[in-house]
Amino acid sequence: MIRFKNGRLLTLSSGCEVSCGEVWVEGDKIAFVGKPTDEQLKTASFEREIDLDGDLLMPAIKNAHTHSAMTFLRSYADDLPLQDWLFTQVFPMEAKLTGEDVYWFARLAILEYLTSGVSASFDMYFELDDYVRANIESGFRTVMCGAVSGGRENAKKLEERYLKYNGMHPLISFRLGFHAEYTAEYGLLEDIAALAEKYKAPVSTHNSETAKEVRECMEKYGKTPTALFDSLGIYNYGGAGFHCVHFTEEDMDIFANRGVYAVTCPCSNLKLASGIAPLTTMLERGVKLGIGTDGPASNNALDMFREMYLMAVLQKQRCNDAAAMPADVVLKTACCGSAHAMGLDDCDCIAPGKQADLIVIDLKKPSMQPEHNIPKNLIYSGSKENVKLTMVAGKVLYENGQFSVGEDAQRIYAKCAEHFDALCRR
Repeated sequence: MIRFKNGRLLTLSSGCEVSCGEVWVEGDKIAFVGKPTDEQLKTASFEREIDLDGDLLMPAIKNAHTHSAMTFLRSYADDLPLQDWLFTQVFPMEAKLTGEDVYWFARLAILEYLTSGVSASFDMYFELDDYVRANIESGFRTVMCGAVSGGRENAKKLEERYLKYNGMHPLISFRLGFHAEYTAEYGLLEDIAALAEKYKAPVSTHNSETAKEVRECMEKYGKTPTALFDSLGIYNYGGAGFHCVHFTEEDMDIFANRGVYAVTCPCSNLKLASGIAPLTTMLERGVKLGIGTDGPASNNALDMFREMYLMAVLQKQRCNDAAAMPADVVLKTACCGSAHAMGLDDCDCIAPGKQADLIVIDLKKPSMQPEHNIPKNLIYSGSKENVKLTMVAGKVLYENGQFSVGEDAQRIYAKCAEHFDALCRR
């Protein structure tokens, strides 16, 4: 077992209270939480004891929407409107990608996730065999979201991937999904709804990211994307909508009634001038929330601390109310809500039997002092620089600036540069 001792705990098992105690990890699961008795300590056997020295142990953050391997496009096509950025810059470059490219670009993203206290990503991309290999070899957890587009012939590919990747490895899972309404033919949407019914499974997709997307969907179908998906039965078993910036009250009610998560990506939405999602109104109407970075081509960072801060302060500005979107809600969204949106119900908090996806926060950094309110410090003054350790499935993958991901970080950087140069020559 691994023992975390002499620290503070933020378990998030109910509220955001900080307590004192220990956490013991056995294999990939949490075995003990609390204050051990002398008898328990006598009989326990530890392979490692981590002295927190007053620092904070808490559940890892989950990135509930991203395109990890897009690290190769970081700062490549900035300062463009979304449609121009996507169709004239991103899609043409992505068409040249090989599986080996995706492998190395994903490994780079995983390094960045770990430094930000992230233990799992909800990833939408392609070349999935190589993407899976990157995650398994790094020891990182990922939930893949189907990214099909085009005609109904691609529904079969989605089903094949759903059956292939679920259950293949403890760190890997796959959820039904498609890219977006504007890249999917009506027949494909019908067939995805049939798959949702066949497997009683949730479906996730980009939804209402821009006003143009919603306007054109209304012109085509007489419905918003959300209403269209619901009319087809796509959301009968829940799922997630990524972005959800331009939502009507009817859209919110559909999400609330169907148990669909609205996953906000505030930094990407700001950078692409897509807008500010009405998250406070969503919460008032019973919509469950998650949070993600979106891809490193549109963000450009994979820094969840930045996302959490923006999630809080943008709602205050939008509502003209400094009390809107409290820090506790944001923290619970990033650690717990995002986990549930991804289907990772056993990764949401610190409790016996849960997965040991944990992070250690350095409370001795200036940004964490004074300790009037640790959860609020995490959201309003904290940053990824406060992350001392990231554990995934009971294994320490990042600690004090050093990675344990089966590959040297410098080699990953070099391989990414090599593959991008080759990509540009194709």
